[in-house]
Parts: sequence; C-alpha cells; structure tokens
Amino acid sequence: MVIFFNLGRIIAIFHNFVSYTCTMYTKYFHLYCCLISEQMLLLVDHKDVIRDLKFSPDGSLLLLSASRDNTLKVWDLKDDGNMAITLRGHSNWVYGCAFAPDANMVASVGAKKSVILWDLRQCKILRRLIGHYHDVVTCDFSPDGALLATASYDARVLLWDPHTGVNLKAYHHVYPPLLPVFAGGSNNNFVRHMAFSPDGSHFATVCDDKFVRFWSLFDTSDPIAVANVTDGLCCSYSAHGRVLAAGTRNGSVSFFTPPTGVQKLQHMCRLAIRRLVPNTNSLVHLKLPPGLKVYLQYSNVG
Repeated sequence: MVIFFNLGRIIAIFHNFVSYTCTMYTKYFHLYCCLISEQMLLLVDHKDVIRDLKFSPDGSLLLLSASRDNTLKVWDLKDDGNMAITLRGHSNWVYGCAFAPDANMVASVGAKKSVILWDLRQCKILRRLIGHYHDVVTCDFSPDGALLATASYDARVLLWDPHTGVNLKAYHHVYPPLLPVFAGGSNNNFVRHMAFSPDGSHFATVCDDKFVRFWSLFDTSDPIAVANVTDGLCCSYSAHGRVLAAGTRNGSVSFFTPPTGVQKLQHMCRLAIRRLVPNTNSLVHLKLPPGLKVYLQYSNVG
C-alpha cells in the first residue's frame, strides 16, 4: 500500500501502523492504520515541533517522540495512545531518539552536544555521553544492541559502548579532521543522518558535502564506498539490507546498493551472543577466554 500526504512527513512505521506529523512544524502527530487507511489516533501533548518518532522494537506498541520542547515522551498505543512517560534531561532541542533492540534502553540526542542514555524501566538517566563538538542530530543502535552511533554537525559519527559509556571510535567526514573550534561552527560538512545495516557489519551516513558514505566496522577508518546525493537529509536500509534509500530536501528519494558480502562466522556468532547478553558489563561474569571477551566487546573497532 502506498500512502501520500500533502505537506506531511512519515516518521515511523510499525507493521500495519504509520505515524506521521502533518508538517515539519507541528506539535502533534497522527497514527494511521494501513489496513483501513484511516486515522486511529491524534496524539497531542508536546509544546513544540516533533523531530523524531520511533516504535519500540519488541512489539509492545510503545511510541517514543523527540521534540524541540526539550523532552521525550513515551506513548502507549495499547492504552488509546495515552502519554505514559515524559523524559526530561535535555536543556535544549531534542533532535533524535532510538530504542535499544531489547527496548529497555533509550538514546536521545540534541542541541548543545547532548547525548543521553535512559533506563526506560526506571525512567531515569543512565549516563550522558561527552565527546561531540556540535549539535547531535541522530542516533542508532546496532542490531545486537552492543553499540550506539551518534551523528553530529561536527562532521563526525562517534561509536559508543552504550553500557559503559566508552567512546570506541570516531568516523571523520573531513580530512584532515577538523579542530574542535572549527568542528563546532559552520563547517559545511554537517552529518545529517546515519543508519546501521541490518547485519550490523556497516553503517551509512548522509552529509552536507553531497555524499552518502558506507563505513565498515571492521576493515578501515575510511569509507568502503561513496556515492553522490544532493541535499541529503535522511537514510534508511531495507529489511534485508540490500537497498539504502536517501531522502533529500527537494522531495526526491535516491536508492543505493550498499556493499555486500558473506559475513564472517565469528561476526555472526558475536551478533547472536550479544543479542542474548547485550550489556557489556555482564560479559565479565562469563567464563570465556580473555581474547574472546575483547572481541565480544567490539574492542577491535577502536
């Protein structure tokens, strides 16, 4: 089914539900059922523009919203869309949000270099991640929940262990890397969006320098593939990971073929283990060889 909205912006899709803001500048959003093409709910509680929406990946029908009113809100769609939780901790606009795969942790990013990790069960801040030089605009967890990537206007993507707060690696979009004083200003290389591939082997970024880049977690600090896209704003992988779609300011969508290959068995095993044991701190208690523990912690990407 194809759905068109005049002056609308689809932000989140979950099975047969579509959540969308009626314009880029509204404080509320609509929930539609794709099966009957009718609006089910109109959710109103934010005081300023809603920048991002994410459905919980565990099927619980929780919806997370990030807004310029400096808050995140969690909505329970099983309870007629009632607003269940308000998360306060940002001092300025919240640009993006993401659920961890197990839905117990939430990440949010915003203005003034802000990156916050939340314990959703206790509705409290777990930790703040310090390292960016400019506004942070988007974030994404790896498929196994062991990594968090944050993209910023400082022309970098930072890779974190969300369970320890350790910064594992920086991926620079300008060479030589910008000094903090320049990265924190108008550098013409703002990273607008990023997304992990479904197999967790690489991620894609969209940057103001008119390029889409694909970055491997294992091989190099340089992009493994680059393609042109003008005025790119966002990107998303297909479910099987063989197509990347990039949206632009002019209303067009470009499609790209990401780098593909047979994944190493050790990486597939790591994904399986970390899905069962997402918290890095829990690996300490497992009776495993030290070298294997280091590999499971993704220390090899540093």
